[in-house]
Amino acid sequence: MIKEFSVEGFKNFRDKFTINFSDVRDYRFNSECVVDGLLNTVVIYGKNAVGKTNFGLALFDVVSHLTMNNVTPGLYDYFLNVESNHVYAEFAYTFKFDSDEVVYKYHKIEASNLLMEQLLLNGEEMFRGESIHKNGEVKLYHSKLMELAPNFNWEHKVDGSFIKYFLFNSPLGADHPFSKMLRFINRMLWFRSLDENRYIGYKENASDYLSFIFEKSEYVDEFNQLLKQANIDESVVAKKDVDGKMRLYFDTKSPMPFFRVASNGTKALYNFFYWHKTSSDVSFMYIDEFDAFYHYELSEAIVNILGKMDGFQKILTSHNTGLLSNRIMRPDCYFILTKDKITSIANATERELREGHNLEKLYVNGEFNG
Repeated sequence: MIKEFSVEGFKNFRDKFTINFSDVRDYRFNSECVVDGLLNTVVIYGKNAVGKTNFGLALFDVVSHLTMNNVTPGLYDYFLNVESNHVYAEFAYTFKFDSDEVVYKYHKIEASNLLMEQLLLNGEEMFRGESIHKNGEVKLYHSKLMELAPNFNWEHKVDGSFIKYFLFNSPLGADHPFSKMLRFINRMLWFRSLDENRYIGYKENASDYLSFIFEKSEYVDEFNQLLKQANIDESVVAKKDVDGKMRLYFDTKSPMPFFRVASNGTKALYNFFYWHKTSSDVSFMYIDEFDAFYHYELSEAIVNILGKMDGFQKILTSHNTGLLSNRIMRPDCYFILTKDKITSIANATERELREGHNLEKLYVNGEFNG
């Protein structure tokens, strides 16, 4: 799991922004929001253009150079913050795997240009390397990785991440903390539903996006249940077209093709259903503007569905203050992103927040603006 993440100099984050998943309070309600001492479900609020999308992109930047998974083109344009004091962006991740902590830090000057990377295990530096100009070579300043893999080809000229080269080619076992880190990053997933199926991580492509719903007979029925839960009167059916391909149609007197006539909200619901059903072993899920097209009751239902899915951390971004409730989660799980920092509402006030407090009312009245 991710214990802490910080970013500086990337897009609109001129200064260092840090989210600490280990900053857990001793609330005695909604304990399922915390797993192994770390926040498991987080909702981030913030005004328009403050950087909620960019914060997710920052957190998922590591996917671009340590995995082979998809990174939607265009999302990482205009990489650096133009007002930063540095000529690079800095990213730092702290991972927790049982009793082990792995810290991975790196600098970039653009999405595909890695300047420096550093790897620590339980506080001990295991690797630090820097790119030499633009020729792709890496200068090793320090590497205890040699002790882990003495027969590894350390003379190989690496273009990009040396850590990626090492982790993909070293003899480390599956239970080693570095192997667990790579496996975790490989299963991270960011997606949004505001325009089309944009996503980062988890898989190399989503070529089954239109067809997955026909793979199991119960999927169409389950999607219809979700439509009903969203107070959408129509239902869908699977029909085979003249070209022999199965396609989704609204079950009307004259069947209409789902993806041509469905509303933005209904398509967004399909998008959620797709990732909900096809990412069973996801490690970390970030859903950007997850409820932009949802009625407030459906938003709460989606949060409850995700809350019942075990084994991974979740971050949702939203403007829906109706979700700000101790009935749904707890104050240390709700975060506010401003132009200066990201902080939980538990840390955004001197008031001792209790289960009986109306968090939405406090938020609207400016209690957490300080």
